[in-house]
Amino acid sequence: MITDATLQLSTAQPVTTSSVSTNTIPLGSGFISSTEPLHVAFAVDTSVTASGSATVAFQVISSASPDLSSPRVLNSTDAIGKAELTAGRRIIVVGASLVGLPAGHRYIGAQYVVATGPLLTGAFTAMAVDSDAAAALYPSGFSVA
Repeated sequence: MITDATLQLSTAQPVTTSSVSTNTIPLGSGFISSTEPLHVAFAVDTSVTASGSATVAFQVISSASPDLSSPRVLNSTDAIGKAELTAGRRIIVVGASLVGLPAGHRYIGAQYVVATGPLLTGAFTAMAVDSDAAAALYPSGFSVA
């Protein structure tokens, strides 16, 4: 799979509390279409640890602002327990429709929702991908033999 930095929402982004991705994708930029389904692949780069029984939900969001403030959740995983969020685990793919976005919502991003946190460690990569190519996305530092 060929990747493009313009489709990268997070690159090994450290997450300890709920937060949004460091990057956004503007609609109308030619990189994604508002009529095609969007898929975001999430990879675990650093295993999640926490003193309690923390969980993380992975979300695809839209916003009127490039800082992703006041987002609308387009789709989300269920909360995933810290024991399942180990570096190199199977990629988590979240699909979303961009049809019917609220007026002015022209930025797409990712959101990490931490519950029963904070996390002590955890880092994630998120990238918009073709759904067929999602299985080929590997966390930073991993390679195919």
